[in-house]
Amino acid sequence: MNAITTAIRELWGLFVEDASFTTGILICIAFGIFALPHLGMNALWRGPLLFISLAVVLFENVFRSARR
Repeated sequence: MNAITTAIRELWGLFVEDASFTTGILICIAFGIFALPHLGMNALWRGPLLFISLAVVLFENVFRSARR
């Protein structure tokens, strides 16, 4: 059982280095899927708004990592 747990943790670590960064990305994607269609804005603005929100999450993570 310990080998399976270790393997799962290693696999998780390959894809998720920073949990807050991953959580921010998932929140942005969920916002894009569930909230943006109901805001009544033009569909052409949904893509750029999603891009900007993902860029903000990325920059916040980079600045936080640079301070360490």
